[in-house]
Amino acid sequence: MVLRIILVGLLLVGFSGCAASHKSKQNQEIEQLQVRINELEKEVEAKDQDIRNLEESLETPKEASSAAAKTVLASAATPKNIQRALKNAGFYSGKIDGKIGKNTRKAIRSFQEQNGLKPDGMVGKKTWEKLGAYLK
Repeated sequence: MVLRIILVGLLLVGFSGCAASHKSKQNQEIEQLQVRINELEKEVEAKDQDIRNLEESLETPKEASSAAAKTVLASAATPKNIQRALKNAGFYSGKIDGKIGKNTRKAIRSFQEQNGLKPDGMVGKKTWEKLGAYLK
């Protein structure tokens, strides 16, 4: 009986030792994987920065000034300026009141037809590029 108790005790100690060593190995593997993940994240950050630097170097001053000119041009396309430009171009004879009504839309369509644009009555980018010249 004593021998059985000693044997059971030895088996329990042996099995618990194996489980502890297995958990220790798992913890080491997890730590190694976490270190590798951190390294890869740093590499990705460095590559992202390289991409941003390359994108900035590709933007030329000409493109930047062209974008600024388009922004100014687009901001000048107010309803009153559209009516003024149409009037200066000879397509609109109504009051410059800043309201895009039936007569203004008709004038826009006429202007678009005369300038080879899609006559939709809306002042988009292409229409304003041509119409905006009549504000000067």
